[in-house]
Amino acid sequence: MGVTGPFRAQLFDVLSGDPTGEPEWVRELGRGSGPGLFPVGSAAWEVHRDATTLVAGPRALLMQALHPGPMAGVHDWSRYREDPLGRLQGTIRWITTVTYGRADQARAASQAVQRLHERVRGTYVDRNGDRVAYAADDADLAAWVHIAFMDSFLRAHLRYGERPIPGGADAYVAQWALAGELMGVEAPPRNVRELEQRLDAFWESGVLRVDARVREAVEVIRRPPLPTLLRPAYPAIFAGSVATLPDRARRMLGLRRPGPLSDAATRAVVRASAHLLGEAPTARQGRQRNEAAT
Repeated sequence: MGVTGPFRAQLFDVLSGDPTGEPEWVRELGRGSGPGLFPVGSAAWEVHRDATTLVAGPRALLMQALHPGPMAGVHDWSRYREDPLGRLQGTIRWITTVTYGRADQARAASQAVQRLHERVRGTYVDRNGDRVAYAADDADLAAWVHIAFMDSFLRAHLRYGERPIPGGADAYVAQWALAGELMGVEAPPRNVRELEQRLDAFWESGVLRVDARVREAVEVIRRPPLPTLLRPAYPAIFAGSVATLPDRARRMLGLRRPGPLSDAATRAVVRASAHLLGEAPTARQGRQRNEAAT
């Protein structure tokens, strides 16, 4: 297995729930034939197979927590405090299925998530002390979750990725808009300018805020229950997530801008992780399925 074998197995286990990186749901992505939503080697494929997703994931969670609707849904209905890695694996399963699976698999995975969201509803207290009803399938909430995700994966790749995005940043935003539509997002942004405009609109709306629930979530994201071998590398990953946040998000979350040496440490961990993981099984399964269809 070699010196790196245990590190690789633990990393795959955290990300997929299987030390080989190929649980049954991953193998299913390679079965049958037919195209997916995105062609092999496209912007979405390249961004989501890159190890910079390790930085993007925590950043997306930090951003999403700023909206009290999604934060209330996670707090009230999920087990993120008791089982944050289980929640992570569920999210990864959806992302990878939509990115690398057949188009019918992508639709089915999104519909399954939406069915789970149907019961996620309740109320939260806004900054004025008023009680506001929320539902996970509200257009505003779905849009924020999608936009925060998209922006996080894009910014992490642009800062720490070593390969260019095929077609550029606009191509990634345009492609991942299809995933947003599968999740019920109305008119998702289709280029970087539209993405930035939508982000600005959320900031200007005054709805984003921090309370005790958000601070608790930040601590879970800062110190997740990782296996022993992976813990020393995580501070560099978290620092990269914080470094790519907008200044106003960092200030709201009470997080300091990482120091000048932080980026070098993040890049080193991302590069080492890429070496450990090799070609992601999810991407390999999708490529093989597409090749069988031609």
